[in-house]
Amino acid sequence: MSMTGVGGKQEEMEMEMEMRAKQDFDSGQDITPPILPISFSLYDSVLSSHCSSCFSRLPPTVAHVPRHVPLYCSPACYSSHSPLHSSSAESLLPPTCPDSSDLRTALRLLQSLPSTPPHLHRIDGLLTNHHMLTSSSPEVAAKIRQGAIAMAAARKSRNRDNEGQSDGFLLEEAVLSLIITNAVEVQDESGRSLGIAVYDLSFSWINHSCSPNACYRFSISSPHATSSFREDSSSTLRIVPSVSGEECDACGCVEHTKGNKGYELGPKIIVRSIKRIRKGEEVCVSYTDLLQPKAMRQSELRSKYQFTCSCSRCSASPTTYVDRALEEISTCNLSFSSSSFDHNLYRDEASKRVYSYMDETITEFLSVGDPESCCEKLESILNLGLHIEQVESKDGKSQLNFKLHPFHHLALNAYTTLTSAYRICSSDLLALHPEIDECQLKAFDTNRTSAAYSLLLAGATHHLFCSESSLIASAANFWTNAGESLVTLARSSLWNLFVKWGFPISEVSTIAKHKCSKCSLMDIFDAKSILSQAQRVNFEHISSDFLDCVSNMTAKIWRFLARGCHYLEIFEDPFDFRWLGQSWDFHADANRNDEDSKFITEGSYKHQAQWYTKERRIHMYEVGIHCLLYGGILAHICYGQNSQLSTHVLNILYGVDSIVH
Repeated sequence: MSMTGVGGKQEEMEMEMEMRAKQDFDSGQDITPPILPISFSLYDSVLSSHCSSCFSRLPPTVAHVPRHVPLYCSPACYSSHSPLHSSSAESLLPPTCPDSSDLRTALRLLQSLPSTPPHLHRIDGLLTNHHMLTSSSPEVAAKIRQGAIAMAAARKSRNRDNEGQSDGFLLEEAVLSLIITNAVEVQDESGRSLGIAVYDLSFSWINHSCSPNACYRFSISSPHATSSFREDSSSTLRIVPSVSGEECDACGCVEHTKGNKGYELGPKIIVRSIKRIRKGEEVCVSYTDLLQPKAMRQSELRSKYQFTCSCSRCSASPTTYVDRALEEISTCNLSFSSSSFDHNLYRDEASKRVYSYMDETITEFLSVGDPESCCEKLESILNLGLHIEQVESKDGKSQLNFKLHPFHHLALNAYTTLTSAYRICSSDLLALHPEIDECQLKAFDTNRTSAAYSLLLAGATHHLFCSESSLIASAANFWTNAGESLVTLARSSLWNLFVKWGFPISEVSTIAKHKCSKCSLMDIFDAKSILSQAQRVNFEHISSDFLDCVSNMTAKIWRFLARGCHYLEIFEDPFDFRWLGQSWDFHADANRNDEDSKFITEGSYKHQAQWYTKERRIHMYEVGIHCLLYGGILAHICYGQNSQLSTHVLNILYGVDSIVH
């Protein structure tokens, strides 16, 4: 990607490369056609499970596949990819060579070049950033040098001549630097990272911003995929290259190599507007996670791309509300001390310790797979915070307590992990004790807590999204996940336990019976045409109506969802955070009423069954539908009607014939 323009200023460049809009765009419009990569490769970990040409998943196989041996899903993929794989010398890389995907992508690009480029600062119109990368640190320089030597040795072995045995390996270093600078991580519809790809200047000249007006998606499909799931290739490129704000002919302002073989297949990329963009305005995407605070974004961009972001969000003074919330930590005294001291002196230490604790807990959960321990540890830090003793010279020790703001990015990560961990706890219980009522109901309750955390995550992210509209992709995913959790819980067969005990809960109907008269989500999002009128209505009005509607319905089920979890019980409403402006140094027991306390202390699930009512099930299902519909609308704006996320929403809503009534 280009490292000039809004996102970063490339010190050694005289020209600022960027892409600007040819015309006005509303949000939710494709502004590029599906763009094929000029080079790409799978990660080593998925070489045996995915097609090396189109990146689609292969049927399961038990055969052992040697490292770097590509597999294909069809003759078309073999014909498109195999010749360049054979000629690029990538199979001759040493078995112990690290970062294989970078080297394989670089070798393929190098092989496709018709001749040695006369200038190594730009190749095929793309900035290599070679000098800056190799001078940034000895470690980065050594990594590029070692990779270049391995590439040159592989090419020499292939050609059986002295190619690559010169005094230096500048060409290999430059191409590898180009890959490091411009490669994009390709992800499938589930968010799994499959490999990397480099695209031509129509994408790579798009600069970074932490408040972008566009996003991108990948189109991964095999040649024999059903046509309804293929991207429309009839759209045109609706952005133009610009140098220092002036439109230009890309081939005239840079050396744009001609004659590349290119690919007939591969993971395509499409850029789409997420805000209204005026003609002549620069188009920007994000190179990093926008739910990270400013310091983390800056560090990642400097480390990966060698620039300091100067976008409107990063340069805002004072710091934007979203960035303050994402890193805010509360400090209070737990023991009295008459000596005055600066709490801020301990904030850095507290932050480091909280980061370390959270990282170790989540890493342990992902590697060891102990969901109960993970839930206990994460809820402990959310509830109790972190205690640090500060030594006083006269009055002994004064203990401080540091607590995460509910919108702190670590808190958001904790909600995400807890959603997953509680769901796994439920699955484990059902697998181990499928016939025991108490275990089944405990499994139901862990699913209930999982759904509550997913709803809180959606509400918190939506609150931030209202202040920073670039967070739309995160909001789409979290609302969809919350809706799926609630709908799945409402459809769960575990409700039949209460029917067995004499509570009339299960009745069935169609989704049309749950059409809401207070908002237009169902009309906008239907099975035939997702958000067909999205660009003809006021999105803010849709969003406001949705939030009013879902808040009213959630009030009927939130105490039920949150009960028994001290941290969740803090929040009276997972969508209303106005109280945070006054004070958020809260206590877990503050909002628990007598009825909730009685419910929690009673031992028998059968005596608690009156809480699992038909009405709560219906309200839960209706909240879930609303969350799914709204998430689907946001997904359409970000990714389009035929995107995997939009299709996933449809499958959840309409894939089951019978649902609760």
